[in-house]
Amino acid sequence: MPTLRLSYFDFHGGRAEPARLALHIGGVAFEDHRMDYAAFGAFRSSTPFGQVPTLEVDGVLVTQSDSINRYVGKLTGLYPTDPFQALLCDEVAYVVEDAGVKMGPTFRMTGEAQKEARLALVNGSMPVYLAWLQKQLLAHGGEYFADNRLTVADLKVFVDVRGLNSGRLDHIPTDLVERVAPALNAHAQRIAALPAVAAYYAKFGL
Repeated sequence: MPTLRLSYFDFHGGRAEPARLALHIGGVAFEDHRMDYAAFGAFRSSTPFGQVPTLEVDGVLVTQSDSINRYVGKLTGLYPTDPFQALLCDEVAYVVEDAGVKMGPTFRMTGEAQKEARLALVNGSMPVYLAWLQKQLLAHGGEYFADNRLTVADLKVFVDVRGLNSGRLDHIPTDLVERVAPALNAHAQRIAALPAVAAYYAKFGL
């Protein structure tokens, strides 16, 4: 098994969380390198694009969260081997990533500018992507997004829904997912109840 070092911010969520969860679920050892924003200022110069997450695989630095998730999914058995099921898995992951890209600029805003930008998402693209995800979930049986089993696509959606429901995102209603796509909340609750996922968060007192 390769030596892995996953670097990201020190909080429970964001782009590295699906990989953290997958590695924990799969029982794959890795260095969970977490940093605060002050430390990131020094770390970013060592990254190709000045951003995290990054994954070091036997000392080779790799970037891009969905590439990391796919690789980790293969290591842990949480990525489909069937090409079509892999396509479905990737499709879901990229939709969540697109939604995150739209949200990204709002983290650099404050006050009324942030409020206006986030409410525009709440009343625009966010319900569209949440409804699409719910449709995909239900079309594939209602429990998992691909391969009739847990994959990194489920973990990516779980982390996203958990963040939207958390109350940590100013101007994002905590009942948005429940109003627009309640099946995603039910899915998130099932993922959270998995013994390995529950044990992961219990380590942090969550």
